[in-house]
This record gives sequence, C-alpha cells and structure tokens, in this order.
Amino acid sequence: MYHRIQGKLEGLTPTEAWVATNSGITFDIQISLTTYSALSGLEEVSLLTHFVVREDHQQLYGFLQEDERQLFRMLIGVSGIGPNTARTILSYTSPGDFKNLILTGQVASIQKIKGIGPKTAQRLLVELKDKVSRLETDSASSISGSQNKTKEEALAALVILGFSRTQVEKAVDAILAATSPDVSVETVIKSALRSLS
Repeated sequence: MYHRIQGKLEGLTPTEAWVATNSGITFDIQISLTTYSALSGLEEVSLLTHFVVREDHQQLYGFLQEDERQLFRMLIGVSGIGPNTARTILSYTSPGDFKNLILTGQVASIQKIKGIGPKTAQRLLVELKDKVSRLETDSASSISGSQNKTKEEALAALVILGFSRTQVEKAVDAILAATSPDVSVETVIKSALRSLS
C-alpha cells in the first residue's frame, strides 16, 4: 500500500521514527536499530516501507535500504516470526551479516538473537537458505551486468578518442577491478586517460 514515505524527521527513538510529509500527515514508523543509526542527525528522510495489517492493529515498518526491507519480508514469511521479531533480528545484525549467518548455517550465532530459540533458528536456516542464496545470486548478476555495460561504454568512448581497443581494455579492466561496482562511465574514462598518458 505504501512504498516509500519522504519528509521531515520530527522525532526519532531506537524503535520509531516520526516522518511529516508535505501533505500535513505525520507517520509513526517502526524501525530497526540499523535504520535508527543511519537516521540519527538527519532532518529530511526517505524510508522504504512495509505495511502490516493485523486484526487488532495496523503498523508501518520503515527501512533505509531495499536489502533490509527484502530481508524483513522474508523473515515475516517464516512460520513463528512476526514483524517485531523480524525487527529484532535486523537490529541485532546488518542484513549482509545476517544473510551470511544463514548461508553458512551458523545456528549458534542465530540463537544469540533475543527471542530466537534452537527450533526457530533451525527453521530460519531451512526456510531462508534458498531464498537468501537466490537473492545474493541476483544481486551479483545485477552488479556484473552493470559493470559490463560500464566497461563497454568506456571502451567505445576511448576508441572514439583514438586509442586502440586492445590498448585500453587492460586499463579499463584494472580500473573496474579496483573501484566500486557502481563507478560511473565518466570516472572510468578519466582514470583510463590518466593511466594511458
């Protein structure tokens, strides 16, 4: 129902954020400690949301990053894990670290999370391992595809500037290997020009 809420941060506690939108509505949004840490000190915020409807109440949960929201949705899909337990899990560790615990089967570490016993920890491993593995594969493919596009665009531009493809390919590969996956084409071209001059 609500995908994202953006506005002025009117209040913040380790479990809640109050976000006032331009329409004059202030939303009370439940958050994890991970999101709380990232929001501290900000005035304007944009939170991805998940709307939970129960018989006795309705509640919005907010996330700064899409991977945290995806993991929250996976967690509440596990039998016996409600929204508050999912939030506790996401407060205990980062989404990346929790995915790693699932993928490496670290039951003992998962059991250290408040409210997670041996049976629930095992259930989390069984029900989430394939989903987390698929999520990580999709993420890696997306990064790889993005880097290939950046590489091709940078190579095409450098060839137009008069360099031979074989001459610039090694330079571009080295730059992509040494930088973040979301590096811009412009940055790659500038770095390549510096290394080739």
